[in-house]
Amino acid sequence: MNVLREWTELVCRELGVDPATVDRDALLDLTKEVAHGVTRPAAPLTAYVLGLAQGAGSAPPDAVERLTALAQEWERKAAETTGDR
Repeated sequence: MNVLREWTELVCRELGVDPATVDRDALLDLTKEVAHGVTRPAAPLTAYVLGLAQGAGSAPPDAVERLTALAQEWERKAAETTGDR
């Protein structure tokens, strides 16, 4: 039994989303980078805003990669600002 897979499938059914369109690993990587690179509460918020953009058709095809890079850049800039290299 894979709880995460089962939960994802249940949520997709409930919301009328094809589970095949959900790149679980990419989203988990994105939220990990945001949580560690920006702040923990920003992770679910980022995922939610990404979902809104996807639903509105305004998210670029590489949105997950772009947001992941932004989170990594945020962390790098924050380290430079505080002198933590």
